Amino acid sequence: MTTPNDFRVTSWTELVDQLYDGSWDSGLARYRSKYAFRGLSNADYDLKTSLIRLGGDFARLERHLLRNFRKYAHRDAAPGGSVWNWLSVAQHHGLPTRLLDWTYSPFVAIHFATAKLGRFHVDGVVWCLDYVEMNKILPERLNAVLLDEGSHVFTVDLLECAAPDLETFDRLADEGEEFVVFLESPSLDERIVNQFAFFSLLSNPRTALDSWLAHHPELYRRIIIPAELKWEVRDKLDQANINERVLLPGLDGLSRWLTRHYSPKT
Repeated sequence: MTTPNDFRVTSWTELVDQLYDGSWDSGLARYRSKYAFRGLSNADYDLKTSLIRLGGDFARLERHLLRNFRKYAHRDAAPGGSVWNWLSVAQHHGLPTRLLDWTYSPFVAIHFATAKLGRFHVDGVVWCLDYVEMNKILPERLNAVLLDEGSHVFTVDLLECAAPDLETFDRLADEGEEFVVFLESPSLDERIVNQFAFFSLLSNPRTALDSWLAHHPELYRRIIIPAELKWEVRDKLDQANINERVLLPGLDGLSRWLTRHYSPKT
């Protein structure tokens, strides 16, 4: 897929400049980016959630999936009983949910855009979403919670104050206008922490985020990483210690890093 908001970089330096473009906060006089980043190994991949990819009557099955996950999971799997805690844990462990993974770190995003050697023949992409501007079109009830807290992103506790369950959350849409919030997960394990991860959450489980963004082009841009640039990006990330061993702690991540690191350039 291509969009009018695509920017195709031609070098490592241009890539880094684009990733940090707009990060200067004049109010703080600091470099604090207001973008969420998501890296994909193929620029044609969309932003459908794992719940949508489940297929069938997935929206109706959402509550059943989460209910049974809570029923069969270890009693200490999620801190507290909040549905937002459980949804975060479920997403983290591979259950189909309406959540989509993002990161505050542009370098983590380009890791995931260049981690699969089998995709080095196609262009990669980093999606950049302005979550600060997105908050301005939230329902009043949600926006008030963020303003009162002085935050741009919801925590589990903050979101529960405005919507204790998915049904209440979905009903917050004004006159059917869908909205997106960003939710920080609890620090469930080192993977969440090291990836500097958080989630996007749409008020309609049937809607893919890229479809929603097509109606809000001012809220995003896409940085295209050409296939011919991927090896250079990958090597420089590895030297910066941005790799599977760090981002996927454990023996599985270690094995994935070593396999890729010692694979020939063919």
